[in-house]
Amino acid sequence: MKAFFAALVAAAVTSVTAHYTLPDLILDGAAATDWEYVRQTQNYETNMPLTDVTSDLIRCYENNTASSTSTATVNAGDTVGFQANGDFYHPGYFSAYMSAASPEADSEDAGTSQTWFKIWQETPTFTAGSNGQPGTLTFALESSDQFTFRIPPSLPDGQYLIRGEQIALHQASTYGGAQYYLACAQVNVANGGSGSPTPLVSFPGAYTGYEPGILIDIYDLPSNFTGYEAPGPAVWNQ
Repeated sequence: MKAFFAALVAAAVTSVTAHYTLPDLILDGAAATDWEYVRQTQNYETNMPLTDVTSDLIRCYENNTASSTSTATVNAGDTVGFQANGDFYHPGYFSAYMSAASPEADSEDAGTSQTWFKIWQETPTFTAGSNGQPGTLTFALESSDQFTFRIPPSLPDGQYLIRGEQIALHQASTYGGAQYYLACAQVNVANGGSGSPTPLVSFPGAYTGYEPGILIDIYDLPSNFTGYEAPGPAVWNQ
C-alpha cells in the first residue's frame, strides 16, 4: 500500500514539474519579480496547460489580475522576454504577440478584439532523412527556461499587452493534444515610430487547432514533410 501511494505522489510531482508557467517579464537582461508585470495565470499553482484554442483563456490565461499587475516601461527596439518557472521540458513552437491596449494595459478589456500581431517566433528546424529514413525536427529552446525577442523599432508609443506562448507538441498527433503555455505582460512603449502592425488577429480566433503546425506527430513525420509550418499570422517586426 505504501508503495502504491508513493507511486501516486511521484506521478503527481512529475506531472507538475513537467509543466510550467511564464511568471516573469525579462527586462534589461534580468527577470522581474514573479507576476510583477505579467498577469497571473490560472495555472499559477498547478502549472497545467491549456488545450482548447476556442476558450477565451487562450488570450492570456489570466486570473482576473489585470488591475493589480504593474505596467513596465520599455523602448521600441528593446529586447524583452519571458522567464519560465522551470525548464521547457516539452518540445514546441514559441511565439510572441502584442496588442495595443485600450484604454490601458491594466484594463480587463485590453486585447479582447482583433488587435493582436505577431512580433517573433522560434520554429523547429527540419533535417531531411536519408536512405529511406524519416526526417527529424530539432527544437532549439527545449530544456531552456526563457525566450527573448525584440520590440519592433517602429512600433508607435503607447500601452500594449505582450503575449508569450509555447505550443508544446509532444502529444499533438491528435486534435486537442497540443498544450499551450502562455501569459501576458503589460508594457508602456516609449521612443517608438510610426509603424502600422499587420496582420491583426484575435484570441480566440487566431488558431483552429487543425493547422499543420499544431496537429502534427513530431515523432513520425510523413515522407513528404518538407518543413514546419508555423501557425498564426506572419511576423511583423519593423
